Amino acid sequence: MPIVCVETMINHIAIFKGKQVRRIIYNNEWWFSVVDIIEALTDSNKPRVYWNAMKTRVKVSDGIELSTICRQLKLESPDGKKYETDCANTESIFRIIQSVPSPKAEPFKRWLARVGYERVQEIEDPELATKRTRALYQAKGYPDSWIEKRMRGIEIRETLTDEWKNRDVGGDKEYAILTAEISKAAFGMTPSEYKKFKGLNRENLRDHMDDLELIFSMLGEASTTAIARNRDTQGFSENQKAAEEGGAVAGNARKELEQKSGRRVSSRNNFLKQSEIKQLNK
Repeated sequence: MPIVCVETMINHIAIFKGKQVRRIIYNNEWWFSVVDIIEALTDSNKPRVYWNAMKTRVKVSDGIELSTICRQLKLESPDGKKYETDCANTESIFRIIQSVPSPKAEPFKRWLARVGYERVQEIEDPELATKRTRALYQAKGYPDSWIEKRMRGIEIRETLTDEWKNRDVGGDKEYAILTAEISKAAFGMTPSEYKKFKGLNRENLRDHMDDLELIFSMLGEASTTAIARNRDTQGFSENQKAAEEGGAVAGNARKELEQKSGRRVSSRNNFLKQSEIKQLNK
């Protein structure tokens, strides 16, 4: 995984004792969702209310504006959309934790320190990020053959987004539009439509694709990269056309396979359903 630049932000979800904590890389360091941390530390069923009350309380008692040590960054919510959310880096999170009367504070501090240290390691040795991602998939029960395709797909995706960045496409919003163009041409569905097709909510779509779905996703994105390079496309409009044509390469190959095999490539099956079946059979 390449070292990210100042403008680059990559969403991740970490786990602290069963609680999900959204985090994002900004300015090459981890920033954490304050609301998620409040929920993990307090078990409050209204963590946003708790956080707002806490900001008022600390301001009155200590004269400190906690909001000034936070930054509004876009994080994915349960509805699959991204919203601006109060986030803080490791140093600021430690300050916020000091104002939370919770016995979980010390374990959480150790957890934060470990996560921050892992990020430093990944910057010094980018291969560690790949190894950790592979280990995570193995721990979840994915077969090695699938993991190899998924990891290759991640590499192809990063190559494509690097091309878009170098070709003056824009940011995350433009990338999402171009990705939707590729997916629609390749599968006849945008990513959001594909997630509904598979019965997914906030889960990562590609983590729930089978081998063929991953292969055609890679073909669409690799073809788009090749077209963009060969034509030296510049700006959003030219790259949108390349995305449509790159996706069509995968779409035409998919249709030919479906015609000759008599089986549809896009499947409603996903890893969630497979896990449920395994649990039932135990």
